[in-house]
Formats: sequence, C-alpha cells, structure tokens
Amino acid sequence: MGRRNQFQGIPGSANNMMKQAQRLQRQMEEQQKALEEKEFTATAGGGAVEITVSGKHQLTGVKIDPEAIDPDDVEMLQDMIIAAANEALKKVDDEQVANMSKMTGGLGGFPF
Repeated sequence: MGRRNQFQGIPGSANNMMKQAQRLQRQMEEQQKALEEKEFTATAGGGAVEITVSGKHQLTGVKIDPEAIDPDDVEMLQDMIIAAANEALKKVDDEQVANMSKMTGGLGGFPF
C-alpha cells in the first residue's frame, strides 16, 4: 500500500499538464485568428511599389507609383513587386514566430 500512495500525485500532474496544453492550444488559436485579421505592408524601390498581405498570406493590395512604370524596363518593376511581396510575407511569418515564442516561453522541442 505504501507504494500506491507514492504515485498518487501523478494523475493530478497529468491532469494539470492536459489543462495547460488545452489552455496553450486556445491561446494559439486566438493568436492565429488575430494574426489572420491583420494586414502587413512592405515597399520596394524607395516606395515605388507597395504590397499589402493579410495574415493568411493573401495579397490584399498593390500600389505602384506611375513613375515606376517604364515600358523599357518592365523587369525592374517586376523585381520591385517581388521584393515588396516577399518582405510583406516575411513580416507575417516573423510575427507568427514571435507570437509562438511568447506563448511557449522558449520551450524546447518546438520547430518555430
């Protein structure tokens, strides 16, 4: 009987761990929803091109300064669009990683 009492705390600990995991999952879902509702904007070419994306990684806006449109150098405009889009998407990813780090408190074992 003495051994049985020795392990009494384990079910309680497992229950607490499950509650913490469920709380963390709820927080992650709330953070993800908040992130998806945000918009992230980046520019390229000194502001000649501005790209806006949602937290869902969807393009929501493109602004191109008419001065940036040179029919003889379409590739430059294309490069600016790609650069701005990639930077806006990186902002989404960076915020997602930062949010995840806050919630996990630097716990190891997570690939974030």
